[in-house]
Amino acid sequence: QVQLVESGGGLVQPGGSLRLSCVASGFTFSRYPMTWYRQAPGKERVLLASISSGGTTTNYADSVKGRFTISRDNAKNTMYLQMNSLKPEDSAVYSCFALGYWGRGTQVTVSA
Repeated sequence: QVQLVESGGGLVQPGGSLRLSCVASGFTFSRYPMTWYRQAPGKERVLLASISSGGTTTNYADSVKGRFTISRDNAKNTMYLQMNSLKPEDSAVYSCFALGYWGRGTQVTVSA
């Protein structure tokens, strides 16, 4: 069955960086696009970034463009989200999505 497992979240100060990972299993990872979402408390889930199956095409929400970078390693069945210049408003649960499946998410908290 499809499984998506996120990791790399944590507490970071404003201006800091984190790199999230999403390890996929149960499907041919290299054939499918992947997406990162986030959901802050009391707010709807928001699409942040997507990447094509081969990793050559990426798209970003305006709120993270220039600060976040999505990438993937098809040999490792893993997608990444490099997050730089983090702001308190980036605090949320970050989840990966593919083929109609969600991971459980990883918490990111940006606070001094």
